[in-house]
Amino acid sequence: MIQIKELDISSIVNLQNIGRQTFSETFSDFNTQEDMSKYLDEAYNLERLTIELQNPHSHFYFAIFDNQVAGYLKLNLGQAQTELKDHNALEIERIYVLKQFQGAKIGQALFTKSIDVAKAANVKYVWLGVWEDNKKAIAFYTKNGFVAFDKHIFKLGADEQTDIMMKFEL
Repeated sequence: MIQIKELDISSIVNLQNIGRQTFSETFSDFNTQEDMSKYLDEAYNLERLTIELQNPHSHFYFAIFDNQVAGYLKLNLGQAQTELKDHNALEIERIYVLKQFQGAKIGQALFTKSIDVAKAANVKYVWLGVWEDNKKAIAFYTKNGFVAFDKHIFKLGADEQTDIMMKFEL
């Protein structure tokens, strides 16, 4: 059984660890060590995570499977969104599952949680950005009803990459 648990500041070290690990597992084969290190140091340092965890418009969740943290989710509403900042939208900024748990429906459970949060917040749509070369993630979001609507640049270290922006109308 998969449990979804909302985080608070007491979970910051576990969040930092799983964030760094899942991002590395997902992208290290496609990026230089220098770019990966720079991004991980910026995105997952304790100061930044503290600010994000304390933002009332951002919500973090762990997926617990067999009493282990298997993945996590970060959602943003309103001004906490990274780009659109639309009060009628919810952004899925991060949805990651540890490699060892992939295939166990953890991602689907986290996705379902994001839709539940969006409906409770009474927004009109959910959006996200996904790297154009992450075919597995694009297929997952497409299967779940997302459609591409734009592109934006995501900077990983010194490398500028193109993300496909996708949305799901509620």
